Amino acid sequence: MNIGKFTEQQVLDLAKKAYESGNAKFDITPKKCALLVIDMQDEFVKPHWTPYWVPEATRQVPRIKSLIEHCREKKIPVIFTVYSKTHNYLDRPKTLPLMPIRILGMEIDQSSFFVKGQVWHELAPKEDEIIIHKPSYGAFYDTPLETILKTLEKDTVIICGTLTNYCCGTTARQAYERSFKVIFGSDVTSAHFKDLHEAELKVLRRGFAKVLSSGEIIKRL
Repeated sequence: MNIGKFTEQQVLDLAKKAYESGNAKFDITPKKCALLVIDMQDEFVKPHWTPYWVPEATRQVPRIKSLIEHCREKKIPVIFTVYSKTHNYLDRPKTLPLMPIRILGMEIDQSSFFVKGQVWHELAPKEDEIIIHKPSYGAFYDTPLETILKTLEKDTVIICGTLTNYCCGTTARQAYERSFKVIFGSDVTSAHFKDLHEAELKVLRRGFAKVLSSGEIIKRL
């Protein structure tokens, strides 16, 4: 194909191929990796407790636990993030209250939600593992995560957790923009609906991350 000779169909076929089967061109070096466990906290994982529950996140707990344990065995740092009360809520994006992601008008007391940021008990961090308390979707926004990763001399992040198309996807984009290599777990990240999960994986696969199953990640580590 010559420059200036691409048909519309050719362009769309190339894009479709990248979305569906693109593969980021970097090798995985275990000693340069850190595992990020994004927001696997009670508000999202504990069944029936909040209107923010993500049922698929609950179902994925055993798989995520296996990935965490494997990384621990390989001496790969495991870093947890939680969405919690930080700085008296003054560090939030000012537009947050405008978003329908905040479920209002329900006759329940929501004052205890997203305050402590408690990791689901089955995935409890070890005493020496870091928990990042974050004020927004991405784990790099107004947190020390980038500094911690650089101090640990890690240039690759493995992402698991919830939600695929919010906190996990935003963290992947922020990591990419900071020149970290990103490995995104396709079956250890979850969204409310499968079609939204799959759509996000396609976008990340084309432009931000190497998308692999947890089995593939464990095998390559």
